[in-house]
Order: sequence, then structure tokens, then C-alpha cells
Amino acid sequence: MSQAVGIWMIKQQYGRIINLSSQAGFIALPGESVYCMTKAGISHFCKCFAVEWAKYNITVNAVAPTFISTPGTESYLANEASRKHVLSKIALGRIGEPKEVANAVLFLASGAASLITGTTLLVDGGWTAS
Repeated sequence: MSQAVGIWMIKQQYGRIINLSSQAGFIALPGESVYCMTKAGISHFCKCFAVEWAKYNITVNAVAPTFISTPGTESYLANEASRKHVLSKIALGRIGEPKEVANAVLFLASGAASLITGTTLLVDGGWTAS
């Protein structure tokens, strides 16, 4: 998708690309090596395109959330042991909300982030800080 919209953005000499990654690209999760590797790949992909497309005034970044309260995490987090484990890793001690990820995306799309490119913004409540 980045390549497809990048062609259009190059023609207009401007753009903001924001990919979704995961904190799993920055930590090791037992039994999830392929998932972790692909999420790490998204972060590096953003760096490569950021350097390549900067001359066209295109920024390329990613947002990497922690566990967010969604239908996709509902059953996992409904298990008390799983929920306790996840909460023990998040410094802020709570599960994220979809709006918190959306706000990070909005920030990177805004003029306030005009000098930010090639980075992955962790929205992880401090999980990767410890």
C-alpha cells in the first residue's frame, strides 16, 4: 500500500504515510517469532522509505501499540492469567484504548510532526521502557 500511494505522493511532492506496527517489533514474545519479525520489518521498511522519499516531502512513520482493548484482544484479555501478565508488563498498568492509537496516527499526519520521518512511535504504556 505504501508503494501504491507513494507513487501518487511523489507526483504531488507531498505526503504522510503512517503504517501500523506493534510493540512486538521491539520485544521478544515466546511463540510469536514470525509476528515479532514482521512487525520489526515494518519499522525498518519505514526508515528505508523515509530516506528514499524525503526529497519528495513525504514522511513515512509507523505507530506501534501495545495490547489495545479491541475485539481481537478480547478473548485473550478475558483470561485472568493472561490479563495479569500483560498488565504486569505495562508501566502505566492499563490496557490501551483505540482512541489512543488513533491520536498517535493523527499526530503523525499533522503539521506538528512535519520533521518526524523514519520513526516508529511506541504507544505501549511503557512496556518497552522496562
